[in-house]
Amino acid sequence: MDEKELKENVPEKDIEELLQWWHQEENAQDGATVEEEATPAENATPDEEAVPEKRPSRRHTKTGWQGTLLMYLHDLVYLLSGLILVFLLLFRVVIVSGTSMNNTLLDGDYLLLLSTTFYQDPQPGDVIVASKQSYDNGAPIVKRVIATEGQWVSIDFTEGVVYVGDSLDTMKPLDEPYTLTPTNTSEGIAFPLQVSEGCLFVMGDNRNGSKDSRHPEIGLVDKREVLGKVVFLFVPGTNEGEEEQDFGRIGVVD
Repeated sequence: MDEKELKENVPEKDIEELLQWWHQEENAQDGATVEEEATPAENATPDEEAVPEKRPSRRHTKTGWQGTLLMYLHDLVYLLSGLILVFLLLFRVVIVSGTSMNNTLLDGDYLLLLSTTFYQDPQPGDVIVASKQSYDNGAPIVKRVIATEGQWVSIDFTEGVVYVGDSLDTMKPLDEPYTLTPTNTSEGIAFPLQVSEGCLFVMGDNRNGSKDSRHPEIGLVDKREVLGKVVFLFVPGTNEGEEEQDFGRIGVVD
C-alpha cells in the first residue's frame, strides 16, 4: 500500500501516524539490506581487505631461472662472436706442404700466422707465408726472410755461405743454425743482388731442396704478397709419414 491509498482508505486524523509508521518500516528494511551486504566487510580485517592472498607460483619460478639462463647464453654468444672476430683479424691457419723448410717445419705441420693487419714490417730471420701468382697459381709458400729492401745479397755456392749487408762493402756471412743443408744450389738468379724497395729476399731452410728467391719463378717477394708471419706450430706433421709425429715440437716458431 502506497501513500495515496493510505489517504483514501484511512481516516484523516490517523493519516499522519500511519505515514510516520510506514516510513519507519521502509527505513528499517533498507537498513537491514545495507547491514547484510556490509557484514562480510565488517568481519574482514584491514590487512585482508587491502592485500589479497599471494601464493608462490611454480611457473613464475621456472620462468625466472630460464630467463637467467637465456641471458647468460646471450652474453656467451656475443663473447664467442667477439673472440672469433678478433681471432680472424689477428690470425690465420695454414698447413705446410712440402719439405722446403725442413727441419724447422715439416710437411703437414699446422701453423698459426699473425695476420698482416698487425704484421707489416718483416725482419730478417722471420718465417713468413707468401702468395705469388707467378708461382703455382698463388699457392701459399713458407720461407724465411733473408734480406729486406735496400740490402745486398750474395751467395758463395761452392762454400754454401750466404752474405748480406747494407752495401757491397759491408756484406758479412750469415750465421744460419736453422738450415738443414748449406746453400750450394743456384737456381738462375744472378748475384750479388740488391733487394728492391718494398720487397724481401726469402729462402727455405732446406737450401738444396727449396725453390725460393734464387729462382726466377719466385724471385723477390713483394711485401703486399705476404700473408702473415708464422708464430706458432700447434699440430706437428710427419713429412708424409717419414717422421714420427713429435708433439714436443709444438710451440713458438723461430
